[in-house]
Amino acid sequence: MKKYDYLIVGAGLFGAVFAHEMTKEGKKCLVIDKRDHIAGNIYCENVEGINVHKYGAHIFHTSDKVVWEYINQFAEFNNYINSPVARYKDELYNLPFNMNTFSKMFGIKTPAEAKAKIQEEIEELGITEPKNLEEQALSLAGRSVYEKLVKGYTEKQWGRDCKDLPAFIIKRLPLRFIYDNNYFNDRFQGIPMGGYTAIVEKMLEGSDVLLNTDYYEFRKENAGIAEKTVYTGMLDKYFDYKYGVLEYRSVRFETETLDMDNYQGNAVVNYTEREVPYTRIIEHKHFEYGTQPKTVISREYPSEWKLGEEPYYPVNNEKNEEVAGKYRELADKEENVIFGGRLGEYRYYDMDKVIAAALKAVEKEKNN
Repeated sequence: MKKYDYLIVGAGLFGAVFAHEMTKEGKKCLVIDKRDHIAGNIYCENVEGINVHKYGAHIFHTSDKVVWEYINQFAEFNNYINSPVARYKDELYNLPFNMNTFSKMFGIKTPAEAKAKIQEEIEELGITEPKNLEEQALSLAGRSVYEKLVKGYTEKQWGRDCKDLPAFIIKRLPLRFIYDNNYFNDRFQGIPMGGYTAIVEKMLEGSDVLLNTDYYEFRKENAGIAEKTVYTGMLDKYFDYKYGVLEYRSVRFETETLDMDNYQGNAVVNYTEREVPYTRIIEHKHFEYGTQPKTVISREYPSEWKLGEEPYYPVNNEKNEEVAGKYRELADKEENVIFGGRLGEYRYYDMDKVIAAALKAVEKEKNN
């Protein structure tokens, strides 16, 4: 049996960065993944010449120059700027909430008018101590913005009425009093030309990769295959749910190829009414300024997560954080196992934060 320095569980971004860096150090890495493809949730599938983001839209953005330069080793990024459109019934609004949004919503022209209108709505409500998410959002943005652009979308995302959600979920609502539709404030932003899968392929060069491989089955038969394990699977599952099951939100995608060159004119359109069952439609070709004769769209349906389904977003409320804290304590004591990534740490991570965390883990390993 071939021996390795590292068994890396999960061929997503954390595992791939770790494998790449350790291979450069002359270490032998075996990367396994239960799916039939590499790249985890950033996997892109080529359909009709379009890179389809199989597990939802992934737009790379960061203010960390080190991370930006790191990821640019593996691909050339285009100058895509995330500028979503929100659709409420037959009305279209620009996101994030900015002067384009307010001028359409209130028929105003200047920042002073927009601020006055929103403040007037807030004062009319007289909410001093918000008891739930609805009251929190109303006290931050007023009734018009809340009812048209926040309420339905949030209720679909969480599967709960806004009155039944805690206020802390919305600590602030970014209201911009400038005409700027750039969703992210980060200095660097773009989409890799050719999609994300090619990036992970390059990162995994020099490592052995096994797909369709369940870690728990694999370790029964290959107990001593590696000196150390890098684990990016579910934190609670590793410890056999000793303290209970951590909760997630899940997402279901309905993807279809359409015989037209342009379906909605934008990569991301959010549907903010509660009555429309999906939260948004992604038109993938617009991420890379595609001119293909056909187009591919994906509708996103948030859903309750059940054990055995694909976990997407950790539900970082007080109850789950308390349980996750206990698991993290166990993880810290686990010898020769490095826990990382969204599932392995039970944290919501953007891609740049995953890369930064993986590089930090690599540095720690090198110094051991």
